[in-house]
Amino acid sequence: MSDQPSAVAPPAGVEPDLAHHGDAEATAGLIDLAVNVRRARPPAWLADPIAATLTDLARYPDPAPARAAVAARHRRHPNEVLLTAGAAEGFVLIAQALRGVRRPVVVHPQFTEPEAALRAAGHPVERVLLDAADDFWLDPSRVPADADLVMIGNPTNPTSVLHPAQAVAALARPGRVLVVDEAFADTTIASGHPGEPESLAERRDLPGLLVVRSLTKTWGLAGLRIGYLLGAPELLTRLAAVQPLWAVSTPALAAASACASAVAVQAERAIAADLAADREHLVARLAELPGVRVVGRPASAFVLLHLPGATAIRAALRERGWAVRRGDTFPGLGPDWLRVAVRDRNTTDEFIDVLRETMEA
Repeated sequence: MSDQPSAVAPPAGVEPDLAHHGDAEATAGLIDLAVNVRRARPPAWLADPIAATLTDLARYPDPAPARAAVAARHRRHPNEVLLTAGAAEGFVLIAQALRGVRRPVVVHPQFTEPEAALRAAGHPVERVLLDAADDFWLDPSRVPADADLVMIGNPTNPTSVLHPAQAVAALARPGRVLVVDEAFADTTIASGHPGEPESLAERRDLPGLLVVRSLTKTWGLAGLRIGYLLGAPELLTRLAAVQPLWAVSTPALAAASACASAVAVQAERAIAADLAADREHLVARLAELPGVRVVGRPASAFVLLHLPGATAIRAALRERGWAVRRGDTFPGLGPDWLRVAVRDRNTTDEFIDVLRETMEA
C-alpha cells in the first residue's frame, strides 16, 4: 500500500456550487460586504490613460507596452508575462492548455474558478482539504507527491490566510506545474517588508511555477477584466496558443501599464496599510460577538467567519439591507461559514450592530 498522501475526490451528490460568486449576493439596494473589490474612485493616473484609449478603439490592441511594464514591475523579462482578460481567463487557459496532466490537485478552501475551469475541460480533479482546526494552514506534505498540477491561492480566498512563501514554494518540483493564485497579493502587508510578503511573483528559480495576478481588486476594475500570468516562457507559450486573438482590450492594456508604474506600486502599499488597519478594526469588533469565530489572522481584504446558523443569519441580514458571502459553495466549508469584506470603520460599526441584533433576534 502506498504511503503517499492522498487527495480527496469530490463527493458525489453533495457538490458545492462552484459557479456561485459574491456578485450574486450583492444585489441592488444592499450594502455590499460580499464582493472583495475596492470601491474607491480610480485616481487620475489610472482613469486618464483608460479614458484616452476611447478615441482610438479602431486599432487592434497591442499588448507589448503593457507586457513590458508588468515585466519591469516584477523584475522579469516580457516573455515571462502573459496578459489575460482577468485572472479567471488565466485559469481557463491553464485548464485548456495542460490537457496532458494526469493528476491535477486543487488545495481547498479556495477560489472556485480554478477547479471549475479544470472540470469544464474534462480534468478529473482531486482536492486537498485544509483543516479548519488548523486555521486552514498549508502543510505541503498533504499534497500527493505525484500530482503534476497543483493549484493554491495565496493569500487564499475565502480564508484570508497568507501562507509562508517557503511552504508554497515547497510544492514546486520538476514535472509539476504549480499555479499560485495571487489575485489578492497586493492587499497584503508586513512590518519591515517593503513589498508584498510571501509573494512568489519574482521567483524565477522554481520549476513549473505559474503565478496568477489580478488588477481587479485594489483598483476596482472588475468590469474591465485585466490580469496576467507570470512564468517560464515555454510554459506561457503553451497557454498563449489556446488564448483567443486580441483577448485583452486596449483600455485594459492601458490599465495594466498604469498599475505597473512606480506611482501605482507606492499607492498600493499605502492602500494595503489602510486596509490592514480597517481589517484589525473589523476583527476586533467581531470578537465582541459571542459565537463568532474569525479564522486565524486574516491577511487580505476579507475575513472568514464560523457562525452557527449562518444560513439563516445571512438571509436575515439581507432583509436588513446587508449582503455577505455564503461559505457553503467553497469546498471544505459548509453552511456555518460566511465571508465578510473589509470596509471602512463606520461601515464596519454599522454592520456589527446589525449583525448583533440579527443574532439576538
